[in-house]
Amino acid sequence: MSATALSSAQQAALDATIRAAEQQCRAEISVFVGPIEGHDPRAFATSLHNTLVLPSRSILVMVDPTLRAVEVVTGGEVRRTLTDAEAALAVEEMTRSFAEGDLAGGLTRGIRLLGEHARA
Repeated sequence: MSATALSSAQQAALDATIRAAEQQCRAEISVFVGPIEGHDPRAFATSLHNTLVLPSRSILVMVDPTLRAVEVVTGGEVRRTLTDAEAALAVEEMTRSFAEGDLAGGLTRGIRLLGEHARA
């Protein structure tokens, strides 16, 4: 996870949230927070997702606070239990918190939702 915008305490709490969500849904969850390369957030997020150890069993959350871009990329196995609509709900929850200046809280709520919806 690249999360320079988070304090070490926030990052530790987010790591715990990620581990709990992973146990719940049995998928790997990765988070990238930072500037994207290029101009297409979706393409950047997809390229990051493709570098993961098990992309088919993974969820990637990519946030570029400067561009105000949020992307969720899911692997084929994850899409069996997590719909695009459910991922969109998590993005809505995150962006609502981000708009209030709460990056850590938005990520936490979004990851919890993804974990709940992605479980079989």
